[in-house]
Amino acid sequence: MRSIVSSNNQIYFTKDHDLVRQSVASFIKKEINPYVDQWEEAGEAPLHDIFKKMGDLGFLGIRYDPKFGGQGLDYWYETVFLEELGHIKSLGLAVAITVQTNMATPAIAEFGSEYLKETYLKAAITGEMVSAIAVTEPCAGSDVAAIQSTAIREGDFYRLNGSKMFITNGIQADFYTLLARTNDNPGYHAFSLFVVPSDLGGVTVGRKLDKLGARISDTAELFFDNVKVPAENLIGKEGEGFIYQMQQFQHERFSLLPFTCIAARDVIGLTVDYLRKREVFGKPLIKKQALQHQLAEWLTEIECLQQLIYHIVRIKSADKDATKEISMGKLHAGQIFQKIVAGCLRMHGGMGFMNEMLISRYYRDCCGLSIGGGADEVMRDIIAKLEGY
Repeated sequence: MRSIVSSNNQIYFTKDHDLVRQSVASFIKKEINPYVDQWEEAGEAPLHDIFKKMGDLGFLGIRYDPKFGGQGLDYWYETVFLEELGHIKSLGLAVAITVQTNMATPAIAEFGSEYLKETYLKAAITGEMVSAIAVTEPCAGSDVAAIQSTAIREGDFYRLNGSKMFITNGIQADFYTLLARTNDNPGYHAFSLFVVPSDLGGVTVGRKLDKLGARISDTAELFFDNVKVPAENLIGKEGEGFIYQMQQFQHERFSLLPFTCIAARDVIGLTVDYLRKREVFGKPLIKKQALQHQLAEWLTEIECLQQLIYHIVRIKSADKDATKEISMGKLHAGQIFQKIVAGCLRMHGGMGFMNEMLISRYYRDCCGLSIGGGADEVMRDIIAKLEGY
């Protein structure tokens, strides 16, 4: 497959960044892509094995404190890592990895106690433990404040009751970073964030959900029946969990952008390869001006997304709030990725409709980007609110 890459990346990345890129690319080529077909068929990738190998190579804690096994590097190194995940030939696994690096662990790293960092963050960074983020519930998705799970303080533990839905890595996770209501007060200070080990009494992993796409990524429903969560597993202060989670969402949403951008380029690359080989009326399809113009338009949109991503990295590097730009990026990424994948599938003709073709997997996987981590409509709401509308 011919990958179409921007020729100006040296403006943003140094030789040291390139070494990290090469290392991640080599790992994906040798340890992931040869096996994705069988993992897709099984409906689950062996995350403990994959994450342990990635942890040994230092991939799972690029920005985290070396004290807890991290690399202590900056957002540009993280971006290199996230971009390379886009070359995984199954986007569900890229998401599963970013759950570990950018969704379930940022709040622990920023607000967690030394105990939580030493016990859970370190284990996630080294790949000894698989993590999941447990926020969504059957009746509360994008409206996080509507969650109904409760964690009531009783002495040295919290009694947790409730359920969670659509939890990526939920089947294999060793712990969940979980948001629950800790009081009945109105407003956003009624929620707290906890680390909940999956082996606690009363924790039940329900059925593995049967999804349209991202089938390589196990997704579960979880149930909590009078679970005694140790008080020391509270992240930060009681009542501040909603605020912590909103900040964690920004890491989550950003993490989806770099690999989506690269995956979109790869989709165009595999489509161009197909169009070069496929002859119609005596000429390769790639010679059709209408197709060339469509591909050129898509590449332009991808380049715009990539430059927005790099702008977000500059904002984050300056320790400024990038909520609006990240929301714009996620909205734009979901829209153009689905458009590009659908268009490329049509360019494959009848073969694009076959499950054996990689483009059909991209087609199934791309739908989730506009849903998970905040639906497109929520991104629009955030952008409008921050603009003062």
